[in-house]
Amino acid sequence: MDALSNVDVPAAETHPLPGPPKGEGGMFPTRVRDLGRRAYEPVWRAMQAFTDERTADTPDELWLVEHDPVFTLGQAGKDEHVLFAGDIPVLHVDRGGQVTYHGPGQIVLYPLLDLKRLKVGVKEYVHRIEQAMIDTLADWNIHAERREGAPGVYVNGAKIGALGIRVRRGCTFHGLAFNIAMDLEPFVRINPCGYQGLKVTSMLDLGGPSGLDAVKPVLIGHVARQFGLQVEQAPPPRL
Repeated sequence: MDALSNVDVPAAETHPLPGPPKGEGGMFPTRVRDLGRRAYEPVWRAMQAFTDERTADTPDELWLVEHDPVFTLGQAGKDEHVLFAGDIPVLHVDRGGQVTYHGPGQIVLYPLLDLKRLKVGVKEYVHRIEQAMIDTLADWNIHAERREGAPGVYVNGAKIGALGIRVRRGCTFHGLAFNIAMDLEPFVRINPCGYQGLKVTSMLDLGGPSGLDAVKPVLIGHVARQFGLQVEQAPPPRL
């Protein structure tokens, strides 16, 4: 999860499209679904289906998940960046970017957003997602920043948040991976995001929280502010 995206259709529109009525303060109603810990592939297939089946009236959703250990390679991903997978499965998926690792102790957030309705372009979308992670880290007094030409969020040169997205008919899926309190050893088995020797860190290693529950609502709050979303809790999807 390291490059902007695969984009099937331009995401920006000059006129708002029909959609669900805006809620309080003119914000777009958005369902937040916490899937808990899940295997990667069923969630991937479910967000593909959601994106394919949604209409202009479909409310946006934010899916939170903690994945079982897996390496994923984006559409441009090169097998050579997986140095030694060992007992961790490797999946080729339809997002942008190279290779990354998902595992316990990491928040993965899949924003399923209609960028046309929000009137947000792809580059601006990436910028706002990065800013939500930067603002979340700042709430724990951790200073993070972007790196030119390498999407994601970094602390002292080490990557703490990765991005890998797909935009289909102006709607997003895939998303971000945010290292909270995880075993970072699997990252040495790959060239993270295609960069040899790239250092990786987590919030716990920087004095942050030791669990995901403290971070999830803060991250969702910052994402909601970035896009003008009125969030409401909803049950997880059937996978």
